[in-house]
Amino acid sequence: MRALHIITGLGTGGAEQQLRLLLRHLPAECDVVTLTNPGPVADGLTADGVRVIHLGMRGNRDLAALPRLTGIVRSGGYDLVHTHLYRACLYGRLAARLAGVRAVVATEHSLGNTQLEGRRLTAGVRALYLAGERLGRATVAVSPAVAARLRAWGVPDARIGVVPNGIDLDRFRFDPAARHRTRRALGLPEDAYVVGGVGRLVPGKRFAVVIRALAQLPSDCHLLLVGGGPEEDALRRTAREAGVADRVILTGERPYVPDGTPGPDLPSLLAAMDVLASPSPDETFGLAVVEALASGLPVRHASCPALDHHPTPLARQVSGGAGAFARALAEARAAPPAARTAPEAAHHYAVSRSAARLMDVYAAALTGQPLPTAASPTPKGVSSP
Repeated sequence: MRALHIITGLGTGGAEQQLRLLLRHLPAECDVVTLTNPGPVADGLTADGVRVIHLGMRGNRDLAALPRLTGIVRSGGYDLVHTHLYRACLYGRLAARLAGVRAVVATEHSLGNTQLEGRRLTAGVRALYLAGERLGRATVAVSPAVAARLRAWGVPDARIGVVPNGIDLDRFRFDPAARHRTRRALGLPEDAYVVGGVGRLVPGKRFAVVIRALAQLPSDCHLLLVGGGPEEDALRRTAREAGVADRVILTGERPYVPDGTPGPDLPSLLAAMDVLASPSPDETFGLAVVEALASGLPVRHASCPALDHHPTPLARQVSGGAGAFARALAEARAAPPAARTAPEAAHHYAVSRSAARLMDVYAAALTGQPLPTAASPTPKGVSSP
């Protein structure tokens, strides 16, 4: 099978890195088109042997990109087109139709209750989304929560498949040597209690809550924030105002898979932590939580749809602000030490399983048969429009 993946950009984001990981496990010949920003994930895909085409789109309304994209689809002899992220789904579905490819699949990575990839869910955004969705054969939700939101928007149940994000369990397995090496490289004391946070530094992730919680914890507690984004300066300012700047480390974006980038990768950084805090209240999956669990970390989270149907004693939900997280983190520290092993909930999200389920969706899209999995009942916390 020849498949073309179309994505809005290939910077270091969760959807982008998830695409790279999946392509390492999909038994299909895949090319990738990025509409904008080739970024570091494009370099990683190229290093993996994947052909990456940069369309050079100049903005959301660069309509001249559509015939270029259609030409790429038509000339590539692709059996299937798979689109990722809002802009790529709009242009990619239309280009596939114009090129005569009917097997079109889209993955919905970032549909929250109030936002879609950071943009407010206005009536216009919803109408345009639904118009584009009808041009495909299947929309893949990364969690039952996202599937429920799609149904609430009016996407027919028969067109929704659930394929969760996948993780490389072997790479995230706890490594004591990596823990010592990473702590030494970051200047973290061996006996420090390290709270971790992983994700884009944007307002919706609410990492300022964890910084303010740190100020209520003993002085041997440190915070290790992994990720980059526009909130970095504001978070550093919050740390200074809270009097904990000397106990907060921001690492910038780190790769999910080895790509030669200097410094510790994400699995090594997770190994250096003692607990993960995820204060974002509106997640679509909760990939950072699942990766932390794969490293054997206890987790305190505000939202994680991935665990709605696969709970684990290692993870506890926290409602509230800095005070609630400070109490939850203190409770995690006071708990008896446990082995750093992955619970069954993490094993459920092995990338090999996700790749196999995605291939089932591809087969259904190619043959016009029903999708292999029905959407799940509405999970808790999902509202109708």
